Amino acid sequence: MRRRTTEWMAASFGVALVIVIISRFGLGPGERVDAALRATARWSFLLFWLAYAGSALATVFGSRFQALAHRGRDFGLTFASAHLAHLGVVAWIYYGSVGQPFTQSTIIFFGIAAIWTYVLAILSINRLSARLNPRVWRIVRTLGVEYIALAFLADFAKNPFQYGFASLLAYLPFQLLAVAGPLLRLAALAKRLSQVRRLAV
Repeated sequence: MRRRTTEWMAASFGVALVIVIISRFGLGPGERVDAALRATARWSFLLFWLAYAGSALATVFGSRFQALAHRGRDFGLTFASAHLAHLGVVAWIYYGSVGQPFTQSTIIFFGIAAIWTYVLAILSINRLSARLNPRVWRIVRTLGVEYIALAFLADFAKNPFQYGFASLLAYLPFQLLAVAGPLLRLAALAKRLSQVRRLAV
């Protein structure tokens, strides 16, 4: 793993940890956990989105986004690193709450997304991914990132008015990005298929 990638991973986890610390000591007892959960999810999502949509942006809009496309693996690993802090907050809620804070279906749905996150992170190690058939690795990676994208979309779309209109406005950019990501990837796929057909004629 390149030194710069490791530094990015450490920095992204550090930012997430600062978010948790600020929430813990800067907010009241009734706000700190929810604020940490929501803020770390947003930070994780931004890193994931850059990994998820960077290549599609370059395909659809050209070379100005090429740098993002080349850094897809780095952004993916920084997302996995930052998301550890978010999962720590989830564990904090789960084991610190009286009763059951999450339904079983919620645990399963988002738990699968977490598993995909770290399976893909491990498989992104060149020595491991090189042992996989390139087509199999592409399918596994696509299934994984699309499931994670679906989990974020479901999370941002549920109960948009739960915390009032101000919260809805705060979530709106993330909801728009969550919808735009899959649309960009579909547009990029359509463009690549169109180019292949033109070459085949």
